[in-house]
Amino acid sequence: MPLTMLDTTAAWVVIDLQKGILGMPTVHPLSEIIGRTAELARAFRAQGLPMVLVNVAGAAPGRTDAVRPKMSLPDGWTELVPEMEAQAGDHLITKQRWGAFLGTSLDEVLRQHGVTQIVLTGVATSIGVESTARSAYDLGYNVALVVDAMTDRDEAAHRYSVEKIFPRLGECDTTENVLKLLK
Repeated sequence: MPLTMLDTTAAWVVIDLQKGILGMPTVHPLSEIIGRTAELARAFRAQGLPMVLVNVAGAAPGRTDAVRPKMSLPDGWTELVPEMEAQAGDHLITKQRWGAFLGTSLDEVLRQHGVTQIVLTGVATSIGVESTARSAYDLGYNVALVVDAMTDRDEAAHRYSVEKIFPRLGECDTTENVLKLLK
């Protein structure tokens, strides 16, 4: 379903576009995702809307069946990609989990700004983006998902999130249409 409107108090939230993920293989070229996201960032800033840049610096401590490599993060791993052009008024949220809400001040920051809608982009669609979208939905935010400005390491997981999960959490649209709504 296309995005019907942008709330006057929408915030743009970008998930994990950081230097540490640049070398990872993804379904869609990261350069395209970063380019679209940077274009959205410029448009949101031009409208004076809140900007939230999220990076990940760890993982939840629980046991899983999936093997997780034990490694320390290299220097610069959490630095946002330069194309995000982080500015003093942006909010930086560093997370230690998949989603950007649990264990961070994201909800508090958004509520302080009177935000009623979040517009999500980033990596990975089925992990960081989906986890954040689920929490936002549960917390009562209107959720907009810019599906051509996100990607995943797994094509089936990306497609399942976009086609099956996201329509139940919010409205899905493209960068082009979101930019039109911002004008």
